[in-house]
This record gives sequence, structure tokens and C-alpha cells, in this order.
Amino acid sequence: MILSDKAILEAIERGDLVIEPFRREALGSNSYDVHLGKYLRVYAAPFLDARKSNPSSILTIPPQGLFLIPGVLYLGVTEEYTEAHTCVPFLEGKSSIGRLGIQIHATASKGDVGFRNHWTLEISVIHPVRVYPGMPIGQLIFYALERPAEKPYHARENAHYTERSPLPIPSLYWKTFKNHANT
Repeated sequence: MILSDKAILEAIERGDLVIEPFRREALGSNSYDVHLGKYLRVYAAPFLDARKSNPSSILTIPPQGLFLIPGVLYLGVTEEYTEAHTCVPFLEGKSSIGRLGIQIHATASKGDVGFRNHWTLEISVIHPVRVYPGMPIGQLIFYALERPAEKPYHARENAHYTERSPLPIPSLYWKTFKNHANT
């Protein structure tokens, strides 16, 4: 079951859902609009290695915007920090953003119950387009759980993305290999 606007507000009131900053005007009938933060991360090397921590750099999007170009993976971040204690958040792109040729995630639209952080966006563009800090970039949809989770994301030993950060977090997939060195 997808949470309605009333259910989202009730979940926030109970502390089951946290959205900081919360903007009432960003609440839709069954979703919440998230906004592009001012930081982007780009990988420094033209080739990435899944078994290694890949070097990257941080760009700051100025108030006048920044052009994104095709062929580059930009890791963006939402202004909003969220916590979902009793529901599963899904991040979807806004249709208006898609119509500009901006994709905000390659594969990771589903969050986990117990996720506590800003959302890292996997941004790619079809043609050059200027983006601005604070622009609505996506929407969160919350699915109610049938039963509580046995072990929420933040309590899992193998959870990689638990350190709160207003910066886009690069892939930590290499830790999977480090933890399973003999496989």
C-alpha cells in the first residue's frame, strides 16, 4: 500500500518518517518532492574498478546553475535527509525532469526500511542541460510494510551507506569484495 499525503503527515507526526527539511508545498497526494543539493561528485578516472575505491572529486553547483554533459555519471544528492522506520521509500524521477533528458538513478530506486541519510542520485543526461541547486529533482513514494522488519538497514552489519553525509556518496561496492576476500 502506498502512503497518501495524510498517511505521510501522520507518519511524520509519529516519528516513523523523518524528512528534513520538510516543505509542506513539496507534499503531493501520494509522494514527496525532493530537491537537488548543491554538490555533485564525479569520478576522476575514465575507467572504474568494482573491486577498488575509485578516486572522485566534488563539484559545487553555483546559484546560476551548472551544465551537465552526456557520457558523464554525476552523483548528486538530495537536500532532504530522510529516515524511514516503518515504510519502504522509493525514489522516482519527476516527469518534468525526465522530459529534459535527465535520469536521476540508474538502478537504485528502492530504499530500505531503516535507511537514514540524504539520497545519492545517479544522474545522467541525454543532452547538455543546466541544473540548479534546490530544483525539484525527484519524488519519494512510501510503501507501508505488512510487518516490521527484523533488522532495519541501519542495524545491518553489512550496510555500507550509514554515515550521515550531505555529500553524494561514491560506490562502496568494493567493500563487498574486501569483506569476502576469499570468494
